[in-house]
Amino acid sequence: MAKKKKVKTVKVKVVMSDVEMGRALRRIAHQIIEANKGSQDIVLVGIMQRGLPLAKRLAEIISKEEEIDVPVGGLDVSLYRDDLTKKGQYIEVRKSDMPFAVTDKIVVLVDDVVFAGRTARAALDGIKDYGRASKIQLAALIDRGHRELPIHPDFVGKAIPTSFKEDVKVDVFEVDGVDRVLIK
Repeated sequence: MAKKKKVKTVKVKVVMSDVEMGRALRRIAHQIIEANKGSQDIVLVGIMQRGLPLAKRLAEIISKEEEIDVPVGGLDVSLYRDDLTKKGQYIEVRKSDMPFAVTDKIVVLVDDVVFAGRTARAALDGIKDYGRASKIQLAALIDRGHRELPIHPDFVGKAIPTSFKEDVKVDVFEVDGVDRVLIK
């Protein structure tokens, strides 16, 4: 008689729907406006890959609210990472799209999930290649904790306490065809 193999099932929990993501982004946009006393001199820089569409959405919300165009750029932090020796062969390098200099601007870095803080640290290293910002802030849709570096987002859509075993997956329509946040 053959032994049956145990099939490991992965529980998936939706922690944020498309409607909730929209609300969180509107809240973050308003917090950015309030913290900076308006939107003058603000530029949004999305950390590729999923931070860029979120940055574009935030820019649209801020632009409608403030009646001013908010520039958006995309930053690939792959080559600025401090774990290239560990993850190097698995990292996909993309082309950054920064159509503006950040000198004397308030830069809001936008990412989907803040975890250890290493991606945000890499973004800080990368942004200096585009000038000297007057201020840099960090916005994240999800803050899941477990920092390895002293980095904390200024604006957060939702804080989700997680274990190290759990995986937080943000799906954005522009990349994945659906808006949602999952914990696996």
